[in-house]
Amino acid sequence: MISLKQLHYALAIEKTLHFKKAAEASNVSQSALSTAINELEKQLDTVIFERNNKQVLVTSNGRLILDKAKSISLELNELMQIAQTNKQPFSSPMSIGVIPTVGPYLLPKVLPVVREKYPNFKLKIIEEQSHVLVDMVKKGTLDAAILALPFSLDGLINFDFWKEDFYWVCHKDEYPNKIEEITGEELEMDKLMLIKDGHCLREHVLEACQLTVSNNKQDSDYDSASLHTLIQMVAGKLGTTLVPEMALDYLTHNESEIKAIHFNEPGPHRTIALVIRPNYVRTNELAMLQDIFTHQLMENSNINYEDG
Repeated sequence: MISLKQLHYALAIEKTLHFKKAAEASNVSQSALSTAINELEKQLDTVIFERNNKQVLVTSNGRLILDKAKSISLELNELMQIAQTNKQPFSSPMSIGVIPTVGPYLLPKVLPVVREKYPNFKLKIIEEQSHVLVDMVKKGTLDAAILALPFSLDGLINFDFWKEDFYWVCHKDEYPNKIEEITGEELEMDKLMLIKDGHCLREHVLEACQLTVSNNKQDSDYDSASLHTLIQMVAGKLGTTLVPEMALDYLTHNESEIKAIHFNEPGPHRTIALVIRPNYVRTNELAMLQDIFTHQLMENSNINYEDG
C-alpha cells in the first residue's frame, strides 16, 4: 500500500530535484528515501523521476502523480487542523505570508500584541510578492496571506481588515504653499517615482492617479524595490512619490527634509486583507487576528478609519 511517507519523500524530491537534499530535508538517509521512491514507483508501475549522476527530472506521468500527492497532502493537513479546532486558540503553529509593501509597516504594530495575548503561538512569517503568496496559499504551503487589494485572488477568499489612502511625499523645498490636499491633476507626473514593476503597490498608485504604464513618463532609473529607497531619493530631490498611510510615519519620522500631504482622489486607494482557501478550517483564529490588526492600525492611524 502507498504510504504518506512515500508521497512526502516524492514531494521533497520534486522541490529540490536532488535525492540527497530531499533526504536531508526529510531527516532520513538517502538510501531510505531512494528505497521508498523505488517501492512507490513499483507499486504504481510508473517512473516518477528520471535520474542519473547529474540531474533529476520529473516525468510526464510523474507530474500527474505529484499533483495528486499535493492535493492529498493538503487535505491531510486540513484534516489535522480540524482536530485542533476544539483546542485553545493558536495552540497550533500557523504560517502567514505578507507582501513587502505591508510587512515592515504592519507587523511592528500588531505582532507585539499578538505575542502578548498568545505567548505560546508559533507564527511563521514569509515575505513575498502577491502572486507568489496566492500560489502558496492555494497549494497549502501557507495558511493565509496578507495582501493589498485589488489583486486577482484566483478562487481564494479575503477578510478585509484595513482600508487606506495614499499620501504624496516631496522635499520640503518643493512643498506647495497653503494647500491641505493634492489631486492627481496637480501632480508633476514626470517627477513621480514609483516602486518597481511586479509590486501591486505600483498598480494601485497608477490606478489612483488614473494613469496607465504607457502614459506614465517615469524614468526607469527611478524604479526601486522598496519604499524606503524611494523616500531617500525624495530627500535627495530626485523626485516625489506616493506612499500608503500605513507606512507614512515609519518612512518619514526621521526625515526633516520630507513633507507629506493627503492624495485627494477617490479612495480607499488600497485595502489590506487576510486571504485564505475557501475550505480553510481555522477561520475563527484568523478572525481574531483580523480584529487585532484592525484595532492596532486604528490606534496608530493618521486619519480616522472608515469601513466602506
